[in-house]
Amino acid sequence: MNRAIHSFFVMLPLAALLSLTACKPQSEAPGGGQSGGPGGGMPPPEVEVMTVEPRNLPRTVEAPGRLQAVRTAEVRARVEGILEQRTYTEGSEVKAGAVLFRIDSRTLAANVESAKATLARNQAQKLIAGQNLDRMQALVVSNAVSKQEFDQAMAAKAQANADVAAAQAALSRAEIDLGYATVKAPISGRIGRALVTEGALVGKSEATPLASIEQYDPIWVNFSQSSADFLNLRETLRSGKARTSQAPVMLVLENGREYAKPGKLLFNDLAIDPATGSVGLRAEFPNPDRSLLPGQFVTVRLPVALAENVIVVPQRAVQTSPQGQAVLLVGADGTVIAQPVKTGGLSGAGWIIAEGLKGGEKVIINGVQKTRPGSPVSAIEAASAAPTAAAK
Repeated sequence: MNRAIHSFFVMLPLAALLSLTACKPQSEAPGGGQSGGPGGGMPPPEVEVMTVEPRNLPRTVEAPGRLQAVRTAEVRARVEGILEQRTYTEGSEVKAGAVLFRIDSRTLAANVESAKATLARNQAQKLIAGQNLDRMQALVVSNAVSKQEFDQAMAAKAQANADVAAAQAALSRAEIDLGYATVKAPISGRIGRALVTEGALVGKSEATPLASIEQYDPIWVNFSQSSADFLNLRETLRSGKARTSQAPVMLVLENGREYAKPGKLLFNDLAIDPATGSVGLRAEFPNPDRSLLPGQFVTVRLPVALAENVIVVPQRAVQTSPQGQAVLLVGADGTVIAQPVKTGGLSGAGWIIAEGLKGGEKVIINGVQKTRPGSPVSAIEAASAAPTAAAK
């Protein structure tokens, strides 16, 4: 009995303490301050917005393309011999005329000396034939020699002249072959790996490939365009509305990044491909740092017309659903509004808005995933809101 009473009085202070804790106001923070915002809620999320305004911009289309070097040269062995030395570093830049390989030239040098000796002998025979002809000319007048002998002297002189010319040609050929023993770069560019090694016999009955050089600054991109878009582009270029400063040809790399340097359109095929209904085109891009490589797949962003007084928003700002396309706006009261829109093609990296916006609206371009229609947000104006440069 006494033990039970003792337990009762021990538990009584603990129960009183729990009761007081339960009655403590929830708005008090452990440090005595208030928690959360007004009414205990979280602050509205921050979103990045752009104020849209009508302007003149080029309308663009995108087409897949492939990069190609403006020049490609195969370095080959043009004379027979043993490859003695490779003088370049694989994958390096070389200048036209730089020495790349050296072939054993001893046999070729001997051929040159032999050709020189043959030429000297023929020149001596030419000299003798000329002297004989001069003597015959003096004797034929006095009938000291027959006409036949004089004709034979003239023929011998002509044959000696021909022999000298042939010997000179043979010497030139031998000297050219000796020059081929030093293999030089035919063009400037980046040279690839060597296809043969030192000690290999090259040029035996064929011009052995040794390496290849590609020149890709600038670099070409080959692509095709539908006949309808090509006609629009041609009409725009003829009208003068698509100047290079307004609508340059741009390049999008495989990782989605836009190449910083604009290009120029070079030419188009003379006929439309009947199988695809497209026209082959080529553009040229500067490539000073060699970041664009031949054979690489890219996307060409090509201007086809100049759109006047249009509104353009970044592609990420347009939401697509089964009900259609829409953008999220920030209203005057700071809440999110869903605005249905219709797009009218691309202009650079942005959508042209054909219907739904008039100008002056604040379109959410970043932070869309943190909002929903009707919820309050804290809008921050984007530092650079334009998705593409305006036409001048």
